Amino acid sequence: SHVSSADTQASQATPTPMPGPLGTAVLPSDGKILSGMYMSGKLDDVGKFGQATGKHASILLIYQGWGSKDGSQYFPSSWASSIRSQGAIPMITWEPWVEKEYPQGNNEPDFALKNIISGKFDSYIKSWATAAKAWKGPFFLRFAPEMNGNWTPWSESENGNQAGEFVRAWRHIHTIFKDVGTTNATWVWCPNITYQGATPLSEFYPGDAYVDWTAMDGFNWGSARANSTWQSFSQVFKLTYKDILKLSKKPIMVAETASIEQGGNKADWITQTYSVELPEQFPNIRAIVWFNQQTQEDWRINSSAASLAAFTAAMRSSLYTSNTFAKYTGG
Repeated sequence: SHVSSADTQASQATPTPMPGPLGTAVLPSDGKILSGMYMSGKLDDVGKFGQATGKHASILLIYQGWGSKDGSQYFPSSWASSIRSQGAIPMITWEPWVEKEYPQGNNEPDFALKNIISGKFDSYIKSWATAAKAWKGPFFLRFAPEMNGNWTPWSESENGNQAGEFVRAWRHIHTIFKDVGTTNATWVWCPNITYQGATPLSEFYPGDAYVDWTAMDGFNWGSARANSTWQSFSQVFKLTYKDILKLSKKPIMVAETASIEQGGNKADWITQTYSVELPEQFPNIRAIVWFNQQTQEDWRINSSAASLAAFTAAMRSSLYTSNTFAKYTGG
């Protein structure tokens, strides 16, 4: 889904993030938030973005389908090295499907969860994990996000899947990485924001031994749709944030978010999100990734001059880290 359908603070204390079970997970500096971006796979876009906003993203996101036939299904070593050379951390959204134009593609029997569990994809998973290990650099691995929705073939309500199979598939893949000795993946578990009728998140959580970061995706759709209304960042995420804190105290990432212009003031939304709501109301959120794309709607940070100016101003805060990890030198 690259774009999805659509309070007391549990703890004011910043969690003490523990290293991941397979190695040392990527963690933010104390009190800092990693600011990321999904734009495109093109590296010149990344450079242009850093120049436009005055601060380079510290996480850069791509999507990768298991069923791609053009070579893009393999671990993207050269892309990842290019991202590390800019001091950013790659985040690979690793999706078991033959990716189609959203929202088609939630019925792909080959990629039913039972086939992952039974070992049908073990050789592919092993080769991918082996290549990731050989690359050596740190990266975020966001496997099969938005599993609590009904728009992907890894949803338990679709594609012939059964309750409990998502967790079994996740643990199966994680175990292969462990057997291969791939310790440089930081595992990101990422549901969509909860919505009316959604299966509770606890159904899909593999457990702290299998997860390094929790995450969530959510968007302010404004007045774009008949049933949508303008929502602040807190209105979009608060309920899901509380639900995640009941499951785990791992650091939390907002792995996809954005706002449109229609229905409110996007520039103000950005200012409020980055400068007020995120630091004051969501202490466990340690990373936020902006979905900088024009898809069904124009989510881009530069959809207007005012929006870009608001983001640039917000990024000046020392709260948001940029290029904070030692640059990757290869190997």
